[in-house]
Amino acid sequence: MFKSNRNPQFRSKFSEDIFNTKYSHEGAETFHELACTLVNDVCQDYLLKDDKDELIDHISNLRFIPGGRYLYYAGREKKFFNNCYLLKAEADTREDWAKLSWESESCLMTGGGIGIDYSAYRQEGQTLKGTGGISSGPIPKMQMINEIGRHVMQGGSRRSAIYASLNWKHPDIDKFLKAKNWFDMPIGSTGKTLFDIKQEDFNFPAPLDMTNISVNYDTEWLLNYWETGEIGDVFRTNVRQALRTAEPGFSFNFFEKENETLRNACTEVTSEDDSDVCNLGSLNFARIDDLNQLREVVTLATKFLLCGTLRAQLPYEKVSQVREKNRRLGLGLMGLHEWLIQRGGRYETTPELHRWLKVYEAESDKTARDFASLLSVSKPAAVRAVAPTGTIGILGGTSTGIEPIFAVAYKRRYLKNRRWHYQYVVDSAAQEMIDLYGTKPQEIESALDLSSDYERRLNFQANVQEYVDMSISSTINLPAWDTENNNEDKVEDFAQTLARYAHRLRGFTCFPDGCRGGQPLTAVPYTEAMEKLGEEFEDNIQAHDICDISGTGGVCGV
Repeated sequence: MFKSNRNPQFRSKFSEDIFNTKYSHEGAETFHELACTLVNDVCQDYLLKDDKDELIDHISNLRFIPGGRYLYYAGREKKFFNNCYLLKAEADTREDWAKLSWESESCLMTGGGIGIDYSAYRQEGQTLKGTGGISSGPIPKMQMINEIGRHVMQGGSRRSAIYASLNWKHPDIDKFLKAKNWFDMPIGSTGKTLFDIKQEDFNFPAPLDMTNISVNYDTEWLLNYWETGEIGDVFRTNVRQALRTAEPGFSFNFFEKENETLRNACTEVTSEDDSDVCNLGSLNFARIDDLNQLREVVTLATKFLLCGTLRAQLPYEKVSQVREKNRRLGLGLMGLHEWLIQRGGRYETTPELHRWLKVYEAESDKTARDFASLLSVSKPAAVRAVAPTGTIGILGGTSTGIEPIFAVAYKRRYLKNRRWHYQYVVDSAAQEMIDLYGTKPQEIESALDLSSDYERRLNFQANVQEYVDMSISSTINLPAWDTENNNEDKVEDFAQTLARYAHRLRGFTCFPDGCRGGQPLTAVPYTEAMEKLGEEFEDNIQAHDICDISGTGGVCGV
């Protein structure tokens, strides 16, 4: 297995490559040096020296990893520590359209993603009282923001991350549901569809291709389902689209959470306030020894994120005002599946995992309340959100977010110097099972194995959601559409299963294999990966910006 001289905590060459190309700057030749720079930069005099030393140790040993924006901006002049901004279309006016465009561009230029709810915009075709003209509806505005994202690299460094949502009752919902049906969009007389072209060249422009889209479901939908057992045509179509194309996703906002329709680009942070911010860092359960150490890490990680609300620069005044009011934290999780594997468990919640999650919830709430009081700032409106942790999961060498490991062995594709490259990866948790216990690779459970057992995935997410006061970014990997285990015959069962769990979830997406050109992960046989482990290869397909690690920071999505 891989051994690093400078960063012995890294489990793979790809982890070290990510650090070297994204985050090794300002004299930080090792991850420990970066941790020192970051903690002193963010925490200043808000923490005692002993606390800062312990926090540095936890970050250095990958027990807690701040979000990618923290790592990237550590020691730099600019302090754009926030991963995303949550925006809202507040009024369907010329002034609001212009304001939303300016706000979106301002946020993207800091390096943060954006999430926007467009439900306030009137439907296409309505007469405009002021001018006598005709409304274009919300989707053209989504496309305008999409084009801003196409041409404004975040912070001048990485591909834009954009999210758009629409309420399930909006008159244009059918158009929204099918807005990314690239399968059904022919390209002239070529005989090809837009999907075919995007498979060949990801940069080819397409409707909302820079944007992830999701439908908001509110209490009215849930109560109707409980009273009648009917999921409705919108929900059923939503499921069919998700199983076929991956989008739209699902945003569930029920009862006391009904107004929290605003989401960040990966949907784990929720808010009802326009111009709220996303402030992320994740606990790595797989690197934490016991409950006592967990309490220590949770306490210091929560303090770190609260300090971040005092130090982070913001793009315009309203964001500052909302941040001061809500002071929203996003303490998340990763390594849960590896943690279960270490204990010989399946991908399901156990009594021990519930005990750990209770500590995560209780200690973060208490610390956020007490530390905010000590600093004489507003108490955080919410404390916990589980991000996908694509890039920092690689650094941590563990399973990302709450997800099961993708596969025992896979090829990970990424951009480097504007060209596609890939490396073979063997999951570190899987390799430990193989080395320590003689487990056969085919016996280790993965996301691909669980693709037909989606109820177990949903149940796991629902159980973890009990301890999370915002949301969880979660994606179920599925076989390609129109194959044996993912086809029209599966739509109704999937829809009914998801509906039963909806009241225990906040959000949900899925990813059918092959639905996007140049997808970053492809499963390979274990023996093939072991033969080529640690080597870097240049691919012959056209490059695009799905995961650029060429010295720029940012997120590599899973």
